[in-house]
Amino acid sequence: MEILWFLIALCMLTAVIGPFVLRRRSGIHLVAPGSPDAADPDTYGFLRQEELDIRLPGPDQDLLDVLDVVQRTQDWRAASQLLAGTAREGEVRWQRVQAFAGAASLELQQQPGAGGAWLRAWRLDSPKDAGGAAVFAEFLVQQAWRSSAAGTDDFLIILEEARTACGEAALLAPGDPIPYIVELAVARGLGYSHEQFDQVWAKIIDRAPEHMGAYLAALHYWCEKWHGSREEADHFATTAAARAPQGSLLAALPLFAVYEHLPEVNLVQGFYRSAVVTKAMEGALFAVHAARPDDPMLAHVRHLLILFLVRSERWAEAMNQLVHVDGHVGALPWTMSEDPAATYTIHRNLAVAGYEANGGSPATLPH
Repeated sequence: MEILWFLIALCMLTAVIGPFVLRRRSGIHLVAPGSPDAADPDTYGFLRQEELDIRLPGPDQDLLDVLDVVQRTQDWRAASQLLAGTAREGEVRWQRVQAFAGAASLELQQQPGAGGAWLRAWRLDSPKDAGGAAVFAEFLVQQAWRSSAAGTDDFLIILEEARTACGEAALLAPGDPIPYIVELAVARGLGYSHEQFDQVWAKIIDRAPEHMGAYLAALHYWCEKWHGSREEADHFATTAAARAPQGSLLAALPLFAVYEHLPEVNLVQGFYRSAVVTKAMEGALFAVHAARPDDPMLAHVRHLLILFLVRSERWAEAMNQLVHVDGHVGALPWTMSEDPAATYTIHRNLAVAGYEANGGSPATLPH
């Protein structure tokens, strides 16, 4: 028994000091703030931690302007107009539905019983508004995951209500994939069978066969921690990547599958430089290079790449991604942290330090 406890303690100690040892070996050392050797992100035009926007993965000024109006006036009409003017099958509409639902959910959390009143008014005043129905369904999903522990009675009751809301939203907009994308989270929480899940997935593919947001939502279901396995998630991701047309960010999906199965404690030296991780990173880098500059999902891939590039000490490549996304941190992996801005800033500072330790400077960084 004593040997077992010793081995557990040794593993925990290795997990804690391992990253620091690696940084020392790579020539990066922690120094006091203000030291002449301290890397300064400001010289790269990066925003301060307190200025980072944690709501969105990238800029969407129209959405932010409308959110400001809605929350300030508690009038839902501007949100309805914005969604009505956003293409149904595109990624932007899905991100905006998530943002409106998230804003209402957060308001309710901060002001129990009163917050998010504009969304309730939206549903009551305009029950046949397809945008409002989709936002309400997503709101219920976020409420379930935000306010209740998975599997509890309250959690299941809210998700059952969300399933009903998805059906209502789908009837209001027969060609819209979003109600079914929302239902993917319901399927995960309620434990749909694989056959039930495939039926929902088929409706999405029929309406939006290359919807990156839908693939990311489906990937969660197939992960080991939910209703699939590491092998099933990898198969789902690699199959989508192999079938992806030129310029599609679906080629980056295997990197998200790797992220979903990262070990909580990594004791394997060079894990982030392993063949599996390297192959997934290269696929994501290729996808980023080939994608349209205005692809709304591009920021999502860049954010995840930053995590992997920093941890594999590919400093220059990490910096190349940072200059494209800095300012917005509302994306994986940062949103899994209690303080997304702080987690992002730590990785950004490591990238700057590693870049400068290897001779880089603002003058040598391409923009």
